[in-house]
Amino acid sequence: MPTNLAIDDKLLEMAKDIGKHKTKKAVVTEAPQEYIQRRKQFQITKLFGSVEYDEEYN
Repeated sequence: MPTNLAIDDKLLEMAKDIGKHKTKKAVVTEAPQEYIQRRKQFQITKLFGSVEYDEEYN
């Protein structure tokens, strides 16, 4: 799906260098993947202390 984005070139270049990506497209593709992964991890951490378990379960 073609999309036009106005993203700061300096920001993209920094992300490209830090992530060792070869293209701007690779940076833009990875960004939402990483965002989703972090949000899912955060949702999991919210469960800490709220899940009941059987201490005698083996």
